[in-house]
Amino acid sequence: MTVQTKTLRIFQFVAGLLFVFLTGCDASEPPRDTAASQGPGRFVVRVLLDDKISAASLKVDSPYRLVCVDTTEVFPAQKTDEIINASLQTDGIKIGRQLFKTKRLIIEPQSNLPFTINNQSYRGSLEFIINDDSNSMMVINNVSLETYLAGVVAAEMPSYWDAEALKAQAIAARTYCLYIKTRFGKNRSWDVKTTQANQVYKGVAAETMRTNNAINATAGMVLCCEQESGDCEPFGAYYSSVCGGHTENAQDVFGESCAALAGVDCPYCRQITRPDLFYWPMAQFNKKYVTEKIVERYPDLKELGQIEKIEPAKEKVYDNNFKRIVSVKLAGSSGKTAYLRAEDMRLAIDPTGSKIQSASCTIISLNNEFMFVAGRGFGHGVGLCQYGARQMARDGKTAQEILNFYYPTSRIKILY
Repeated sequence: MTVQTKTLRIFQFVAGLLFVFLTGCDASEPPRDTAASQGPGRFVVRVLLDDKISAASLKVDSPYRLVCVDTTEVFPAQKTDEIINASLQTDGIKIGRQLFKTKRLIIEPQSNLPFTINNQSYRGSLEFIINDDSNSMMVINNVSLETYLAGVVAAEMPSYWDAEALKAQAIAARTYCLYIKTRFGKNRSWDVKTTQANQVYKGVAAETMRTNNAINATAGMVLCCEQESGDCEPFGAYYSSVCGGHTENAQDVFGESCAALAGVDCPYCRQITRPDLFYWPMAQFNKKYVTEKIVERYPDLKELGQIEKIEPAKEKVYDNNFKRIVSVKLAGSSGKTAYLRAEDMRLAIDPTGSKIQSASCTIISLNNEFMFVAGRGFGHGVGLCQYGARQMARDGKTAQEILNFYYPTSRIKILY
């Protein structure tokens, strides 16, 4: 061995020790900018990024190829630091200066490096589909399930929360995604949206080391519920921020019957949730506005005229001095009445759920306004209570114990 080689070996050894000293001994912990393990290719999630656009700006950080789905033609392309313009044309889709005569075009990066569309970065591939009206396009991110979760978990639960709570969130989010994909995805070109209508998905911007660790530690794990056939299948593993003291039966909120989605008494969220989040302030809306928003979502209710009164038709009252409205009766100026689930009414009036934060409240009908007062909890209240899960993790409970509590009778199934 030459002196030069010895010197190099010594330098490499010292550098290695320095790396361990600076970064810690856990070599399994992925760097912050690395997505979770991708998982089997058959579990692909089609995320609807936009349903009506005519143009977009793109940037691809690796060599890629363009696939015309209609014709099966494939065109290789090189990485470029320049912004690429994509636009809808009368006879196809234009990427940069090249026109592709197809109704479906897929951009496939040749590595797990992200691509950017309209300043938002994602992994996987990007698909443009011209809508039936030929005036706009859908934009879909096709991504593996595990990498999809890397863009969801930290968007739905703070990444600094306890590891077992993050693991429980990862399993619930994985289960919910597969349930929605199986139930609704077969009849459309996409599986889930990026918003709270399904699960919040922020792509690369949401990836963190701690949530990636939680996803990797639970890879392939889903919750399942026994079916009448005897099979154990994934179900709608719903979750919300703060249940307020008792989770709600899914049958009363979403009309779905599942033993694992029965309501349970939750003593945990009150221990850890800030008072100004556990209890929410009064929300006030003009009657004309309320009527317009409800009729916009439920056109058949136009026959009510202006909605003059809203009152509980069914309520759940629990032992811990807590109640939640299940359904409401609407009385209109026409003299007619109608009924809605309370959750449907809440989100019709306030789609963001940021003002009427739950159906646990008192509704007051005034001359020109509706007031929602004495509010408690945040969200629909079905399934996992996220703040409750955080407290359970702090109390030393494992992810499985947390899930067993909030989804009674469920069990974990390993898909891969």
